[in-house]
Amino acid sequence: MGQTIAEKIISKHAGQNVKAGELCIAKVDVAAVQDGTGPLMVQEFKKLGKAKPANPERCILFIDHASPSPRKELSNTHVVLREFAKETGAILSETGCGVCHQRLVESYVNPGEILVGADSHTCTSGALGAFATGMGSTDVAVAMALGKTWMKVPQTFKIVVNGEFQKGVYAKDLILHLIGLIGADGATYKALEFHGSTIENMTMADRFTLANMAVEAGAKAGLFVTDEKTKAYLKEKGREDKFVEIKPDSDAVYERIIEIDASKLEPTVSCPHTVDNTKLAKELKDVKVNQVFIGTCTNGRIEDLRIAAKILKDKQVNPDVRLIVVPASKTVYKQAIEEGILTTLVEAGASILAPGCGPCVGVHAGILGDGEVCLATQNRNFQGRMGNTKGFIYLCSPATAACSAITGYITNPQELVEA
Repeated sequence: MGQTIAEKIISKHAGQNVKAGELCIAKVDVAAVQDGTGPLMVQEFKKLGKAKPANPERCILFIDHASPSPRKELSNTHVVLREFAKETGAILSETGCGVCHQRLVESYVNPGEILVGADSHTCTSGALGAFATGMGSTDVAVAMALGKTWMKVPQTFKIVVNGEFQKGVYAKDLILHLIGLIGADGATYKALEFHGSTIENMTMADRFTLANMAVEAGAKAGLFVTDEKTKAYLKEKGREDKFVEIKPDSDAVYERIIEIDASKLEPTVSCPHTVDNTKLAKELKDVKVNQVFIGTCTNGRIEDLRIAAKILKDKQVNPDVRLIVVPASKTVYKQAIEEGILTTLVEAGASILAPGCGPCVGVHAGILGDGEVCLATQNRNFQGRMGNTKGFIYLCSPATAACSAITGYITNPQELVEA
């Protein structure tokens, strides 16, 4: 019986062949926390009586959710992470360096590895052909201390996407469509494995978007075959030697196979207060927006900012809309400066914030007022997600966001975007 990508990677790290449904102990290559989950990890790590992590050079602490810190309480949690890094040799990603998931794919994770992170969107790194999954702070503390963790091998859904997107349709629309199709709990504790011509033709940025939101369908991981695009990305990041071929066996067993025709997709939006509450953008043209947010670990990459800048060039943000743009990392920020993207966005009326999570997590920068509507490129729209339970969050692609910032209403980008 053949193996899926998840089964192959976990088997290698467990030192034995495993199949879906089995429990095993597997070696961990990279462990990560962020400033919201890191302090508890530190507390639990110290209870284990270990002086240092098993592999400190591959344990990364990210200050990104409250970056820069807006309150003394959060500043104190940052101190905890800084001191732990100094004491143990763990790596610290400081304020302004960027969102953990973007930084992980840029600098730390490689094909065939296992990454565990105390953040649900750790699955982003699956686009590199790694088994990347979110865990609780205590589990990550143990993984850091011992260099291994226990896990249940997930069943896999094979997602086959073929065809070309219409103009104005992007990877974000695809993943929102998929989540709307199977539901927010439709893939609970499964791995999503992406295949098909559409996936093969995607940029790495688009693959990161799909992997990032796998968890919004309940999945433990979003996995991709490694190919020449993976190799080119690693080369660009100085890790070409880390490329390995990752693919499932031809006779791998899948719990479910879902086929999607990309040519039939339209710009899609998730409506409050669940990600699977999806509608087509054209059906929401009467929804007035107060704030538009472009950024996050889902759509804060240079490719996303280019899309927004192209739409907003020589145009102005609607006077009733606040447009907030946050590059996902310092690397993206610098590139956006060099390409003139930030100038274009600022001239259109955008506010640019330091690399990090920005308004997404709702602890600072862009918190909504009562009854306000935000159209965002982030991955979650739960009630209270952006700091106010009386706010309303809609999720979309960078193109839909940029077009809506101009009109002041949720707008189908196919009406404004050129082919």
